[in-house]
Amino acid sequence: MAESETGLPASLEMAWGLRERPAKGPRPALTLDRIVDAAVRLAAAEGIEAVSMGRVAKELGASTMSLYRYVAAKEELYILMSDAGVGTPPPLPDGAEHWDWRELLAEWARAQRAVLQAAPWILRIPITGPPATPNQVAWMERGLAALAGTGLGEDEKLSALMLVGGFVRNEATLMADMTDAIVKSGISPDQLIGQYQRTLRVLTDPDRHPAVTRLLDSGILSGADEPDFEFRFGLERLLDGLAVLVGRRAEG
Repeated sequence: MAESETGLPASLEMAWGLRERPAKGPRPALTLDRIVDAAVRLAAAEGIEAVSMGRVAKELGASTMSLYRYVAAKEELYILMSDAGVGTPPPLPDGAEHWDWRELLAEWARAQRAVLQAAPWILRIPITGPPATPNQVAWMERGLAALAGTGLGEDEKLSALMLVGGFVRNEATLMADMTDAIVKSGISPDQLIGQYQRTLRVLTDPDRHPAVTRLLDSGILSGADEPDFEFRFGLERLLDGLAVLVGRRAEG
């Protein structure tokens, strides 16, 4: 398939299997998969900032220029790395064929969150366009399929995925940022929370900040019994809102 038919760079067409190496001739020392795998390992070990064409080439024992035969720019490599990092959506649990749209979409969100928690370097890759790589499209397919029986229009389904997916990414980014801050501070999460509460106590008072005072007095900031409470709370509220829309479409 010609590049003009997809609008994709050659490296992304190779990821889709639309471009193949000629069958004849010696097998090349480098492959696109090897390049992406090396970049992913580097990002997982040292962060996305460590990934450059030169550094990846060094990891592979190759010249930097040889990488450009497969990937035209670092930005393309980032896209391929992100696709490799998210992987394909995991199989649905047994009995999922009897789930309703809400359960399916919640599972989609939880699975995405698990991926981002396992590979937080993905969150540091700038988003440069809509999903156009094999695994990203597979995730989009799973999400749209979850909404198949809702009666929502195709534009509403896509907007619902952007809403829920955006929440997942934002929450994962916040948690990754907090983890980085804890690591850099050299203290435990409990110590950091305790320090934050003491700081708020010093900076606020009941007359000027009655709501903050009530929050501090409640002890909720110290509670670690439900570490995923914020994620579950936010996801459920989003699904509540979508359920109202689905209900309206059913009535209409």
